[in-house]
Amino acid sequence: MRVLRWSVLLVVLIAASIFIAGSLLRVQIAQFVFDRAVKQNFSRDAAAALPDGLHVYVCGAGTPLPDPLRNGPCVAVIAGEQHLVFDAGSGGARTLTRMTYPVGDIDAVFLTHLHSDHMDGLGELLMQAWVTGGRDVPMPVYGPPGVDELVSGFNAAYRIDSTYRAAHHGPDIANPEGRGGAPQPIQMAAGPGGQAVVYESGGVTVTAFRVDHHPVENAYGYRIDYKDRSVVLSGDTVYNPNLVAASKGADLLLHDALNVQMVDKMREAAAAAGRTGIAQILHDILDYHATPEDAARAASEAGVSQLVFYHTIPPMPSPMLNALFMKDAKGMFDGPMEVAEDGLIYSLPAGSRSIDVEKAF
Repeated sequence: MRVLRWSVLLVVLIAASIFIAGSLLRVQIAQFVFDRAVKQNFSRDAAAALPDGLHVYVCGAGTPLPDPLRNGPCVAVIAGEQHLVFDAGSGGARTLTRMTYPVGDIDAVFLTHLHSDHMDGLGELLMQAWVTGGRDVPMPVYGPPGVDELVSGFNAAYRIDSTYRAAHHGPDIANPEGRGGAPQPIQMAAGPGGQAVVYESGGVTVTAFRVDHHPVENAYGYRIDYKDRSVVLSGDTVYNPNLVAASKGADLLLHDALNVQMVDKMREAAAAAGRTGIAQILHDILDYHATPEDAARAASEAGVSQLVFYHTIPPMPSPMLNALFMKDAKGMFDGPMEVAEDGLIYSLPAGSRSIDVEKAF
């Protein structure tokens, strides 16, 4: 019996020793992993290693509906030495940081329209660009009429916060003269065929064009040209001939899309559960977004090289749903097409026809 008791005690002591050693080892491993990650993150400048060309960062491929793979609408571009952001949906600024996009180097922000999901992250984006970039002038924010009221509102909302940051970090980092945004309203000829060059710098040309997102009066898409490469962002629209005209010969088209059959299933489920308000909203959104088939038709008619669906409705928490989303569009466009999620980087090197894609995280 005594031998048995000592055997049990020995087993307990060995187990306790292993547990304690394991706990200490876990801490040491965690410290090693943390130190290595910090060193890599602060020494890495992924953007600097990109070849000369046009590079597209998907920082938000979603909608106001919760989607674990997608933030609110946000696309950033590096073209030569220009750094431009298109729409500022919720979470986009943080995703750009995760993607090692140089937020402090942003030269301008462009809004497609003034729906909340396309600009509700603007305050955070402006704040991060101000502090991390040491700006001494406010960020230009281009957008449709009303952008002056919008930007003034964000400037007012973040004014108190800016005084704290300036007092804490000092004017070399948080210069009060550089905080916030400077609205740049885009005035465009009336009518469905309106287009206007709104930005030219460093060899980059940004052209805004009208799209159809009724009842939104002024909704724009954008075309970005740099050297011999080009990308088009639809903003929110139904099938639109003006988008087709603006996209002629573009390398890459990022087009919003809503799958009617999938949204109808959600609407029916909401109605059956007695959630009549949600059911009505899901019904209302059907008529002011392009379907995947509409987007594929536009891409085909414009002769673009590749089609990417972004701002996709409904949420798709698993990539397994992508094939269902694109099912009826597959036969309408001969080039490659895919459903975007956050973290994708499309690289279009100058002097080439290639479009390379990688996942930042």
